[in-house]
Amino acid sequence: MTKLSKCALVAVFAAAPFLTHAADHAEAPLVEADQAADIADVYAFVDPADSSKVILAFDVHGFIVPGENANLGSFDSDVLFRFNIENTGDASPDRAILVRFSKQTSRTQPQTATITMPRGEDSSVFSFTAPTTVSSATAAVATSPVVTTDPASGVSFFAGLTDDPFFFDIPAFNRFVGSVLGNAVDPTLLARGRDTFAGYNVNMIALSVPESLLQGPAGDVIGVSASTLRHRNTARSQKNDPVDFGDFVQIDRMGVPAINTVLIPFARKDEYNRARTTDDAAGKFAGDIVGTLTSLGTSNANIGVLAGIAVAHGDLLRLDTSVVNSGPQGGTNAGAGFPNGRRPADDVIDTILFFVTNGGITTGDNVNANDSIFRDAFPFFAAPHQPLATGTIDDDTRN
Repeated sequence: MTKLSKCALVAVFAAAPFLTHAADHAEAPLVEADQAADIADVYAFVDPADSSKVILAFDVHGFIVPGENANLGSFDSDVLFRFNIENTGDASPDRAILVRFSKQTSRTQPQTATITMPRGEDSSVFSFTAPTTVSSATAAVATSPVVTTDPASGVSFFAGLTDDPFFFDIPAFNRFVGSVLGNAVDPTLLARGRDTFAGYNVNMIALSVPESLLQGPAGDVIGVSASTLRHRNTARSQKNDPVDFGDFVQIDRMGVPAINTVLIPFARKDEYNRARTTDDAAGKFAGDIVGTLTSLGTSNANIGVLAGIAVAHGDLLRLDTSVVNSGPQGGTNAGAGFPNGRRPADDVIDTILFFVTNGGITTGDNVNANDSIFRDAFPFFAAPHQPLATGTIDDDTRN
């Protein structure tokens, strides 16, 4: 950390409660009560082994412990999972990739996913089906990921339990904030370096998509976000399973990491999740975001940078597919990652903290990598954690 006076630190963290839960896991009251539709993180990056393919992924239902892999490692058949693609340079998505899952019939049998994709420049679509990867709460080694490739389009699909790829030390950061607010600033509290999300699993949906199916008038640059939706109405009775009907309404959305969690006031978090990226660009939440950043001591220049990322053109990850992505674990080369899309190994929290604090925190939270090594090939995300053997000391969940 660069040297800051106590007064400067207090000014930066005067509104620190906005920063105490930096992931998008259960960031708002309504999704906290609807884990199956609660988006945790969104990813978009060029496949480092094949620059003609873009990897799109998002996960739901965080903090699944290994002992619940079988019970919780499935997807709600009542939820519509949607990738939103913007390719004209504005804030309005132009294409959508839809994923629905069949109802789970057994803990040991896969669900069937139906994936509906845009065909290209025209408005037509095509669909294909794929099985999910079955998870286990007893096996010592996780099942290998089941990847299905549609031969006609070259689109590959994976859905199943993975290690939660987000990494961040929330307790250490909260303790540091407490030291600032208690007038006894102690930066060493950030040296704890324990990943709050270590040892936990999450339900992941991932696609490998040819660039040609995503690109449009904006050329190499695409915007990506994710949404979960449910039918507006549900009828319940004592004799039958619930019946859903009516149009779909949005439950959760996410693009750029930590925007809702960090910058939107608690009273408007549910409203933000129900809003659209066009609302962002119209300034619906701009006053709240600027107000939070101002109270955090963020400079006007950095407010402009952050607003440009999440407000001016909507809360969408922006990926320039012409930027070379290389290295293991989905790509690790400098200059190719967040905020140019987001790769699994990108330390997004350190980047956000650096901007929010005007460079005051250069070491971030000292959690510099995920607890599990990411795969080097699709679906890239690490295998889920499994129950440990008898006698093993459990230091996987690092709270």
